[in-house]
Amino acid sequence: MTGAKISKGGFFVNNKNHCRKKVYLCLMIVGILLFGTSALSADKGQKDDPYLIGPEDILEISVWKDPDLTRQVVVRPDGKVSFPLIGEVEAGGHSVVWLEKEVKKRINEYIPDAVVTVMVTQINSMKIYVVGKVARPGEYRIGKKINVMQALALAGGLTPFADGDDIVILRYDNEKQIKIPFNYDKVKKGKKVEQNIWLKDGDVIVVR
Repeated sequence: MTGAKISKGGFFVNNKNHCRKKVYLCLMIVGILLFGTSALSADKGQKDDPYLIGPEDILEISVWKDPDLTRQVVVRPDGKVSFPLIGEVEAGGHSVVWLEKEVKKRINEYIPDAVVTVMVTQINSMKIYVVGKVARPGEYRIGKKINVMQALALAGGLTPFADGDDIVILRYDNEKQIKIPFNYDKVKKGKKVEQNIWLKDGDVIVVR
């Protein structure tokens, strides 16, 4: 019998079919791995970019099993908040995780092994600007993190004469202004989606 052999159990196994199954299985595994990796890469930029607390944000700071140490606090213009036992804490410019660790470190002097939780209950500090050829240009106070496409939607979308493939996000990073290109036309079609970044406080979207 051509292309076949007798297995140890006495059954005939077709070598060609057996090889095809192996190749097909390998391709499936490679495809799953590649898809999973790309999905993780696309999401990594957003997950690795935590929200930074800012002035006027409202936080809830609580110590587990201690109702007297649960407070809603407003971040002052200088970035600080006040909390019982530990006084003033610098919150502005830091993430929630950082603030939790800082409060826990300070409060451990009074309550060893305290379980501290910090939540941002209302974002009031984040402002972005959309200028140029959009339906409603101007300043937008944002109550949550949004990406570029969401911001453009808030501004009413692009006007008919806008150049969708030549949009720029202006951002200050370490006191230097950087330009981040954004191609609306391609992102809208599901291409170059990595350009649809989370916006930061003070970002300016320029639509030409």
